Amino acid sequence: QMQLVESGGGLVQPGGSLRLSCAASGSNFRLYVMGWYRQAPGKERELVASIRDGDSGVYADSVKDRFAISRDNARSTVYLEMNNLKPEDTAVYYCIAQRVVVRLIEYWGQGTQVTVSS
Repeated sequence: QMQLVESGGGLVQPGGSLRLSCAASGSNFRLYVMGWYRQAPGKERELVASIRDGDSGVYADSVKDRFAISRDNARSTVYLEMNNLKPEDTAVYYCIAQRVVVRLIEYWGQGTQVTVSS
């Protein structure tokens, strides 16, 4: 079992920055692919970024060159650094942990609200 707790969301003006954190409890954090999804009102949940242990991360086209995902295995934490935020980045951001052991195992955080508005 793994529990994920996000933090760092809030209200920010366009062009501003935020850093989201997702702290994981449980064992074998290093073995999980960690990622961030987001869901805006009336839209489907979409993958923002993901990262494997020892990898640099992959990103949605809409956030490439603005967002950066990283992980600290010693702290069992994954981060999402968000720069040059736009109103269309407004959404609830969810942390996810995924691992394939015979079948797909995944855990979700409760979500943190990010609002980009002047």
